[in-house]
This record gives sequence, structure tokens and C-alpha cells, in this order.
Amino acid sequence: MSPTDLIHLFVSHLEKERRLSPHTVSNYSRDLQRLNLYRTERNIQSWTKFTAVLARGFAGDCHRNGLSGKSIGRMLSSSRSFFRFLMREKLVTYNPFDGVSAPKSPRKLPKVLTAEQAIGLVDLKGDDLITVRDRAIFELFYSSGIRLQELVGANVNDVNLVEKLIRVLGKGSKERIVPIGSYASKSLEEWLKRRHEWAAADETALFVTARGRRPGSRAIQKRFDVRGVEQGMPVRVHPHMLRHSFATHVLESSSDIRAIQEFLGHANLSTTQIYTHLDFGHLSKEYDRAHPRARKKPSK
Repeated sequence: MSPTDLIHLFVSHLEKERRLSPHTVSNYSRDLQRLNLYRTERNIQSWTKFTAVLARGFAGDCHRNGLSGKSIGRMLSSSRSFFRFLMREKLVTYNPFDGVSAPKSPRKLPKVLTAEQAIGLVDLKGDDLITVRDRAIFELFYSSGIRLQELVGANVNDVNLVEKLIRVLGKGSKERIVPIGSYASKSLEEWLKRRHEWAAADETALFVTARGRRPGSRAIQKRFDVRGVEQGMPVRVHPHMLRHSFATHVLESSSDIRAIQEFLGHANLSTTQIYTHLDFGHLSKEYDRAHPRARKKPSK
């Protein structure tokens, strides 16, 4: 098989065997297209000829082309996984990307809404069906911190309004049970009573469009664009912003980082710990606002 064919084989493996999300598969595919271009530009005819020197050169090439450390890290991770697959299939004898690391770049803190802004965004007024549905969507995002793809993929039988729980399928097809608050539970109950006005009898999706279909990610984002303007948000809002806001506001109240890790479905605690930086930022602002020794500069 040609080098390009092997990439297609690997992508198929991600889709059918590992059952990764379309978004993740698309990222892998895009990263490996860049790796393949790098290979062809250097006239490397086979992946067996791809050396560790070339792997380090690929990282350097990405850096020279302006990619951030985070993006380069993802490129290297995709390439490392690809060669791991080739080794499993006995198509290469070693992984040239083992030990190749990306340059470090400052970690950007996610943007979050204040508690007042978040409540202002999700507190949609009206009893028309699209508002009833949007209110349930927004309240669910802010109440549970689930991901966009998790909400899109949710089905009616995943919701337990008695126990106030929702079952979601996260990254790597990992299932978890997430609690939902009373506002989200009430909004979901209102939506489910009227969902039949749009959804066909055999439709399983929790949320549907006016055409009775499961909405895509872009459709949900468009609702955020529309509602963000209507609700007077100072910045463009998106579903992940409510996820970040949920985690930050819960941490400010409870300081239970392990619980937030479970809520968000993070495999590693290090991923969740970014919210501790957000929380310390909040505490610093409160200190500057409230502490008598922080408000005034000492007189000369």
C-alpha cells in the first residue's frame, strides 16, 4: 500500500474500531495530511524510511510555519498514534516520533462568563416551542457542564427527571452519568411535554429541530449566536463557554476538583486543574476589591 493509503487505513481504524467522534477523526486526518505533505516534499517513498531526524524536522517545520506549541503537540500526537498503528500492523519496526516533543507555549485560560452573565444567558423568556427547546438546551449546558457533542448525541431515554440525571457518551465512547439541576430539570420537562410537536414517534433524539431531526453542532452554535445577542452578552458565546463557566462556578463554591473532573468526564486530573487557575484569578480580584491593604497605594 502507498503511504497515503496507509493513512486512509488508519483513519478507518479510528472510525470503525476505536469509534472516535467525527470531530476527532477529522483532526487526525488533517494532521496526517500535513505529515504526508512533509514526507512527499522530502521525497520519502515509504513510512519505513521515515526517521527520528525527520520526525524532529517535522516539528521544527510546523514551528517555522507559525503553529503554536499546542498545535504542534497535537500534530506529534497524531503522528505518534499513526506510527503506533503501523507497528501494530507490522508495517514499520519503530516509532520515529517517540521522544519528540513540542515547544512549550503559555497555556491560555478558557473564557468564562460571570455567574450573573451565565444566568442572564440561559434565562430565556417565552413559551413558543423554539424558546422552550432553547431554554432546555442552555439550562442543560450550564447545569451539567456536558460537551456539545454529548448534548447533540443525547437521546430521550438518557434523561431521568425523577433522579435528575442524564447519561451521556463522552470522548472515546466513555459513558458517564451527570446530575442536572432543578432549573434544567424543569426546562427539560417543559420541552419533553411538547417535543412531539416537532419529533416523529420513532425519533430517539432528545433535542430536535423544527424539521424533526437531531440538530448538528453548527445548528446549536447558531442558537448561541442568536440568543447571545438577544440576551445582551458582552462577548460572543458558545456552548463550551457554558461548560467552562459551569466548572469555574462549581469550583468557586465547593473547591472539589475531583468532583468537577467526574462531572466534566476528564480522563486526567491535570486537564481539570486549569480551572484552579481561573478560581485563583477570581480570588485575586476579590482580594483587590475587598481587602483594605489592596485598594490604596502607600503614600510617599
